Amino acid sequence: MGSAALPRVAVIGAGSSGIAALKALRDRDLDVRCYEASDRIGGNWVYENVNGMSACYRDLHINTSRLRMAYDDLPMPEDYPDYPRHDQIAAYFEQHVDTFGLRPLIRFSTRVEHAERAADGVWTLTASDGTTARYDALVVASGHHWDPRWPEPAFPGSDTFQGVQMHAHEYRNPDDLQDRDVVVLGMGNSAMDIAVEASYVARNVHLGARRGAHVIPKYLFGRPTDQLGSWVNPRIPFELRRRLVAKLMRLYVGDMTQFGLPAPDHEFGQAHPTISGRILDRITHGAVAVHPNISRLDGDEVEFEDGTRVHADVVVYCTGYRITFPFFDEAFISAPDNRIDLYRRVFHPEIPNVFFVGLLQPLGAIMPLAEEQGRWIAEHLTGGYALPEPQELRAFIDADFAAMQRRYVASKRHTIQVDFDDYLFEVRRERRRGAQRAKAQGHPLPVPALALEGAAA
Repeated sequence: MGSAALPRVAVIGAGSSGIAALKALRDRDLDVRCYEASDRIGGNWVYENVNGMSACYRDLHINTSRLRMAYDDLPMPEDYPDYPRHDQIAAYFEQHVDTFGLRPLIRFSTRVEHAERAADGVWTLTASDGTTARYDALVVASGHHWDPRWPEPAFPGSDTFQGVQMHAHEYRNPDDLQDRDVVVLGMGNSAMDIAVEASYVARNVHLGARRGAHVIPKYLFGRPTDQLGSWVNPRIPFELRRRLVAKLMRLYVGDMTQFGLPAPDHEFGQAHPTISGRILDRITHGAVAVHPNISRLDGDEVEFEDGTRVHADVVVYCTGYRITFPFFDEAFISAPDNRIDLYRRVFHPEIPNVFFVGLLQPLGAIMPLAEEQGRWIAEHLTGGYALPEPQELRAFIDADFAAMQRRYVASKRHTIQVDFDDYLFEVRRERRRGAQRAKAQGHPLPVPALALEGAAA
């Protein structure tokens, strides 16, 4: 095979990140196939997705505005509201796939059971239908909101609790909470949404807070909050932006303790944001009672750390997710304590032909970032981008993680955080640097190409 041959690439996952990567790779004329465990695209945004991995519930709306969530190569329909429903988002992803002719490249209802890399760098993927195929490069876009993380350790009494215990991942419909006493544990976006929805149908709703949070409204001054210019401009030093927006939030929203919520143990911007336009209203109307963390479960009651006890029919744990890759051998690639070392959340420092898309938690939407990551990977695989030297990769990864630890509350939730606009700005700048390196090196292809004539697609 000639040296000009391009790599053959597999993408795992046809959710919002996978389809962005798929388009970017196809646009560079790469031979690419995508594996999707479901019978449709959309991943986490497909309500009652048959792959069992979606956390989407019936009344879910996005908490980033549509203008900030859309791919830049396909705007969302103008008749969508500022914060669309999940079915509108899923329809938008369907539109994206069909507009750009990506559907024939996706193998639906085909889960990747195992991905193994040989000594020569070639990947062999074994699918749920028993077929195998070989690829030069692998793009992982399998998501990180599908493997529930339960309280660690379990609360005393949880093994004999007489009610229902469920993770937020299982929640689908507020009607299931009708006339029940409900305890929701958590202060993140899912906890706020579920507590609000339950408050309209349940007998009582109790919100347990493991720590305080800064609750951000969806609108400020008549505009979606994430469109505030001072917050999104990466050319303004982050600390200055953080302080300006923190002051604005205090003036506009007020002190969290005024609503009965615990005082946050961190500054604004030092934890993933909690965005809700309704939770403070429901608390002040007495529809949601706020408590500290759970201390134990006892029969049909829940006891909180202040000694308060309430009857509970249902306990909903909004305690986040584990980052896992079931198709990799754990000793090969894994994320213990939700940490995986990647260069700018994409490139593995020791394995040159595996890439990750959407494996980040932005202060904003993942979709445009995944689109940028896909283009970056495509440039690399076609010789238009060259990585820095290995020691520089490792130094950046270590410095980035140290900066994350300094800024954020210590938590398994804060291991893949990025700031939306800052990340886009830095990646685009790095792409330019890498293009210069590639030009200086004569645009070398980074991986060998397979001669796979007649191989199964």
